[in-house]
Formats: sequence, structure tokens, C-alpha cells
Amino acid sequence: MTAGSAPVVFSAVPTLFGPDGELDADANRALYKLVAGLVDGLFVAGTTGEFPALEDAERLSLFELALAEAGPDRVIAHIGAPDARHASRLAQAAVALGAGRLAAITPYYLPARPDELAAHYRRIREAVPAPELYAYIFPERTGLPVPPPLFAEVAEAAGLAGAKVSGSAAADLAGYVAAAPALRIFSGNDANPAASMAAGAAGVISGRSAAYPEVYAALCRDPAEQGRLDRIVALGASIGRLKHALQVRGLAGAAARMTVDPPDPDTAAAIAAQVAALS
Repeated sequence: MTAGSAPVVFSAVPTLFGPDGELDADANRALYKLVAGLVDGLFVAGTTGEFPALEDAERLSLFELALAEAGPDRVIAHIGAPDARHASRLAQAAVALGAGRLAAITPYYLPARPDELAAHYRRIREAVPAPELYAYIFPERTGLPVPPPLFAEVAEAAGLAGAKVSGSAAADLAGYVAAAPALRIFSGNDANPAASMAAGAAGVISGRSAAYPEVYAALCRDPAEQGRLDRIVALGASIGRLKHALQVRGLAGAAARMTVDPPDPDTAAAIAAQVAALS
């Protein structure tokens, strides 16, 4: 990407549940339809989607809903798991549903040596040779730092298409781009998509865009909209806050399965004001 390219935004969509904590298929379908109509695509069942709390069948049902609304070129299905056997099984099932783009978070909970990291992705690649496969690097969540030179080695060994880099890894976005210039690097930092694109990113994978897709769509047309996004960024990006915004929008309740940091009353009021400004 070159400086001045219009931002590419994939939305890291939350997973919506009913009051009983069960998956709400209609609410998720409505969210996917709204967001896919405004931004470039969907990143499904990632961190914002509470993937550790989802059963395999639920993840696959979300992939199926997203593929129906956005199509295989505009959906990245997150099939990551702490072990390659589990991730490979999910990858094969996702591809059987029509997914052509997959992401897998690095192994987590237990440490992994560089050779084990490469083997993890090679096993997934061997299970699904055809689709694009992206590493998902988020050291604060996984406990596994993957610096740019190591990512480049793993990507070459496993035939990766690129990576999503989040948390502290996103601060070295330019380093990942330089280490693997032929690959597509997506930033998990969605605070300034134009800056990510100028640094060479293929795009951003954005949690906030699930609640405020109109703002991201406007920013892609007019860089002056960054000021509006700055006000939303100041509200925080926890899953609980995004779900509160979706609840204010009338798309779903704010139920979650994981601890998600819901907003305090002042923040809730500020979120409601930003949602009202969308219309």
C-alpha cells in the first residue's frame, strides 16, 4: 500500500447472544448485513467475537451466516485454537462451508518455541492447502511475542498470506511490513486507519467499526472524518462498550459470555450520544 491509499476496513464483529446466553442467529445476521454494507469485510469469531467462549458448532454457524451476507472474499474466518489439531479441524470445516480466507491466533497458554510456532501453522496449512491463511499475533492475550523477523520465517515456512497484528505488536506495524513486504499485514489498531495504510498495512481489522460502521465508511471517503473517529476512540474499545453501543442501536442486547468491561453510566451516556450522532 502507498501513502494516501483509502483505508481498507474489515470489522472484527462481536458475537451477539440472547438474554439466556445462547447465540442469537437473527441478531448476528442483522449485524453482519449492516456492517458488510458499509465496510470492506468481516473478521468473524476473533477476540472481539469472544471466540474462547464459543463452541465449534457455534463458530461454524457464525461463519456460515457471514459468508451468506458478505461472500467468501469479504470474510476472514478465525479458526484459531491453542493447538494445531483443533485449529486444523475448524479450518477444514470452515472451508467446507465456503470460506476462502482464514486466520489463526498463535498458540497460547503454554509457551511455544519458534520451531513449534512454525509447525503449528504448517499443520493448519497442510489441512487446508487452498485458502489464504493469516497469523493472528496478539502477545498481550496469548503470552507469545512474535517479532517481525520470526513472523517472516514462520510465514515462509507455512505459506502464510500475512498477519493481523494487535496490541503491542501493532506498534511495530512498519516492522512487520518491512520483514514480509510481499505479504498482507492488517493492523488491529483501528484508531487511525489512514496512518496504518500509510505505514504499509493492507488494512485494519477493527472492533469499533462493528458498532460505528458509518464513521469508518465516511472516513474512507473523507480523511477529515478522523476527528469524529477520535471522539469514538476516546470512549474505549472493550467488548462491553461495543455491545452497549449495539444495544443502543437496537441491534441486540448487551449479553456476553466473557468478562467484557461494560461502560459506567457516564461512558454509557457518551456512547449513546455518539450513536445518536450517526443519524
